[in-house]
Amino acid sequence: MPLGILVPVLYLDHAATTPLRPEAAAAMAPFLGGEFGNPSGMHAVARRAKNAIEDARDRVAGVLGARALDVVFTGAGTESDNLAVAGVALAEGRRGGVVTTATEHEAVLATARHLERLGCPLTVVPVDGHGVVDPARVAAAVDAGTAVVSVMAANNETGAVQPVAAIAAALAGRGVPVHSDAVQAAVSRPCSLDDLGVDLLTLSAHKLGGPQGVGILAMRPGITLAPVIHGGGQELGRRSGTHNVAGIVGAAAALEAAVTDRKRLIDDVGAARHRFEVDLTRAVPDVVFTIAGADRLVQHSHWRIPGIDAETLLVRLDGIGLAASAGSACHSGAIAASHVLAAMGLAPADAAGCVRFTFGWDTRPEDGTTAAGLVAAAVGGLR
Repeated sequence: MPLGILVPVLYLDHAATTPLRPEAAAAMAPFLGGEFGNPSGMHAVARRAKNAIEDARDRVAGVLGARALDVVFTGAGTESDNLAVAGVALAEGRRGGVVTTATEHEAVLATARHLERLGCPLTVVPVDGHGVVDPARVAAAVDAGTAVVSVMAANNETGAVQPVAAIAAALAGRGVPVHSDAVQAAVSRPCSLDDLGVDLLTLSAHKLGGPQGVGILAMRPGITLAPVIHGGGQELGRRSGTHNVAGIVGAAAALEAAVTDRKRLIDDVGAARHRFEVDLTRAVPDVVFTIAGADRLVQHSHWRIPGIDAETLLVRLDGIGLAASAGSACHSGAIAASHVLAAMGLAPADAAGCVRFTFGWDTRPEDGTTAAGLVAAAVGGLR
């Protein structure tokens, strides 16, 4: 019997990765076929690849409010976070500590803990019950030994939006660069350097409808980075390694398409999430939405049903054609305890029941009603 691929009836795990936008696929196509040059070469084939990368860099810079030479292409959003935090903290003449929050992505937290082992002080600022940090507490944690502050624009698990612009304003004039991981927020909110008021900004192509394996780091002029990957000196010595030409071209196309399509996405996703949460509440009255009263990304719905384990529910949903998750998809394999929910004060038993539904660019308004029906059916079966 031939093997086939079962396509989910409904995909609601866009915070993990998104389907490729047609604009990105079209931009990538030539570089997955006849165009194959290494942009570090000197001949015509290489120059065409180099020109494609520099065109993509110009376009990304235009969207993010950066100079083209201050845009660095990396292999992932995780790598961009590593480069932003460690690159600034270890830069020549600047070596110092990190101030961040308890709910950051592990790409930031693990990097900060590694730097701490190297002698760079680390301060992790707590958050409130909605997962939001107080800008005054972040500013108070910064001292003469702080090299960089890193606060994500919005949380990848819950969708909680952080007051990044207020944090940047509170630190203005103190000479400490502020970095923000905007990987999730950029899907539905303006996230240029000026929008957030930050000095360094991380994006990931595959969260925006681009290809997997391409990260972006945009910076203000004058930021100096110590590389975290050493080799041939590509990206002006900031990130060595042969460029992923097709991926970079696709990333630029996806970013532009996401900006152009943002209002439509917000409308459709907002309608879908609203229908989902209203219909699910009617069908399962004891459902608990984690941060329903806080500022959150329109594409996120994070919730639990008392007495229902998340992993059990997700397996049941997968079996009836709905793909979702319990949190970050960056852990390998089984569901891990969420440091985000622990930092928010959720009891371990409650955290173990939390499910994350994330809608995306291909979501239709009616998908919310469909999803609620599938969840209600799954819960009914489990109960």
